[in-house]
Amino acid sequence: MPIDKKYIDHFIQVSSKAALASSYLVGKKDKIAADQAAVDSMRSELNKIDMNGEIVIGEGSLDEAPMLYTGEILGNKKGPKFDIAVDPLEGTNFVANNLPGAISVIAIAEKGNLFNAPETYMNKIATGKVEKGLVDLDNPLKKNISNLADFMNKDITSITACVMDRPRHQKIIKELQELKVNIKLITDGDVLGALYVSQPKYNVDIFLGIGGGPEGVLAASALDTYDCYFQGRFIFDNDKDINDAKLMGITDLNKKYELNEIIKGDSIFCATGITSGDVLSGIKIDNDNYTSETLVTHKSSNYKESIKKTTPIKK
Repeated sequence: MPIDKKYIDHFIQVSSKAALASSYLVGKKDKIAADQAAVDSMRSELNKIDMNGEIVIGEGSLDEAPMLYTGEILGNKKGPKFDIAVDPLEGTNFVANNLPGAISVIAIAEKGNLFNAPETYMNKIATGKVEKGLVDLDNPLKKNISNLADFMNKDITSITACVMDRPRHQKIIKELQELKVNIKLITDGDVLGALYVSQPKYNVDIFLGIGGGPEGVLAASALDTYDCYFQGRFIFDNDKDINDAKLMGITDLNKKYELNEIIKGDSIFCATGITSGDVLSGIKIDNDNYTSETLVTHKSSNYKESIKKTTPIKK
């Protein structure tokens, strides 16, 4: 069953209110308070919606998280059952230090259709729409890049790869440099990094590297509507993560997950800018109103828009 389009506005409200709450702490050097403000706002807004929503990707487990923990049930219990994935504040450092690219993110799918990702790292790769098998996590990097360049009818030196600037990616970055690929380094913002491949205007052809598993699921839910390619493999490198995975029913620890295994059926994705970046403008407050920009996708209606809204701030 498609998700009713009326929910689009509801979830825009959820992410934009969370972004507003966090925006008051931009540049205040307190990433924990900024995250908490976004969490509290998002929880409050979700509870106003006609739904039975279960958090399948949240802010950790019940004992670790102040709110929006995995397994929490939200909504007024009247309405459809949804799986919900949230990252109330992606880019806590960006907000704390007034840097571009902080966003508030939520994705919803019909019950049972959103992969319940463990809190581990994931090796991931994302591109625009490509032929099956063209790009694969098991391919050498050079093969993926040259296959992509051939497919796009570009020279390898015209390809742009987005990678998170982390010590763990030194080998990837060095290899990309040797191939003379253009490199866009990001310091944080795993969801946004993957979203760069969704539209040609961002001038990123491939996103790759190791980042958070939950963020991989959030990114996949947006890329699904854009008909992009995404593949991820969780990294289980300690006993706790392996045991947690088994408890979640993950039996093949080396499995590569394709996009349609991470998110199935209909979905809505919303990401609202907190601080202005390449993809979204940040929150702007003018007297008693605030202006937000939200990237919204709705799979069944093939809806994908950036929505700018000016809304009164309720005192």
